[in-house]
Amino acid sequence: MTTIGTPLSPSATKVMLLGAGELGREVLIALQRLGVETIAVDRYENAPGQQVAHHARTIAMTDPEQLKALILAEKPDLVVPEIEAIATPMLEALEADGIVHVVPTARAARLTMDREGIRRLAAETLGLPTSPYQFCDTLEQLQAAIDGGIGYPCVVKPVMSSSGKGQSKIDGPDDVKAAWDYAMAGGRVSHGRIIVEGFIDFDYEITLLTVRARGADGQVETHFCAPIGHKQVSGDYVESWQPHPMPVNALERARLIAREVTQNLGGQGIFGVELFVKGDEVWFSEVSPRPHDTGMVTMITQWQNEFELHARAILGLPVNTTLKTPGASAVIYGGVDATGIVFDGVDHALQVPQTDIRLFGKPESFVKRRMGVALAYDDDLDVARANALEAASRVKPRAV
Repeated sequence: MTTIGTPLSPSATKVMLLGAGELGREVLIALQRLGVETIAVDRYENAPGQQVAHHARTIAMTDPEQLKALILAEKPDLVVPEIEAIATPMLEALEADGIVHVVPTARAARLTMDREGIRRLAAETLGLPTSPYQFCDTLEQLQAAIDGGIGYPCVVKPVMSSSGKGQSKIDGPDDVKAAWDYAMAGGRVSHGRIIVEGFIDFDYEITLLTVRARGADGQVETHFCAPIGHKQVSGDYVESWQPHPMPVNALERARLIAREVTQNLGGQGIFGVELFVKGDEVWFSEVSPRPHDTGMVTMITQWQNEFELHARAILGLPVNTTLKTPGASAVIYGGVDATGIVFDGVDHALQVPQTDIRLFGKPESFVKRRMGVALAYDDDLDVARANALEAASRVKPRAV
């Protein structure tokens, strides 16, 4: 039986989120609706999640001593990593000492914080199908990997980054140096290490949101949301839609791969499993042990969105992954480099039929920073996608 206390009292159930961006903000809201006391941690003040949490804390989460001191001071029941750039060895040590419970596990946070850990687990330990790949520490190693079998075209990514930062496609020898420099500049932490992947001629890429949650008998069960299709530009999500149509055999294979990798990672919560699909063939790409940016579409398509599913699963509550309606999402970019911007045209955007808008409240805008998302639903996915894009285009960020 799950017991939840009263916030700001000695009986409180306390959850600490490490990372308080737009995804963390929605998780915090879902937790608060269930009566949980929340602590939002980020590297900068007034992050979106800090604006809604009971407590806001600002530290360098990659500093193990700062992270340890905060956890010891706050004494949360659960620590929920929401980003990759965290001192995960310290989380593992604290979990091993019984000081804290990390969601889904400290091991999962460590393995998925960089692409090397999760790729080696998937391909070399579990034997799941992936693109050909090599890890490189120098520009010379990158060129040797390409010449030695990876070939052109290929994709280069920092071992640790998010939202496509530092990711680029190499079409020929003239692109190699620029791709290396871009990867070095785009990593979340200065690793100086990249992964180069052979290009798979896939039909489409999906995110399969996979939820590990306790069932009526107390045992952990695996649940799947309907597959989410998405469009990326330079590795960064700009649109997503659900459900993405798939052949039955491909969907079953996708679920088998997602189940295998998430069972190995263990724990409870939602996992964003990214997969390449061509016909009935499916390849594993990446997994995040937390809500996924492409899954923001579930705020309009599912009875329980990905943030509610994560909150319920980590608290040991039942989940429901049922689709409510087909729908789509489209990113609203900052468009300007400025602080404290304003958004014109929100009323005009909401005049698009069957749409909704989420503005994240980020204190600083960049030209290509996600500042909001437009959501749309319709029985016809093409209509939903068009409406989401139209609504997003009507929101006009402006410096003041």
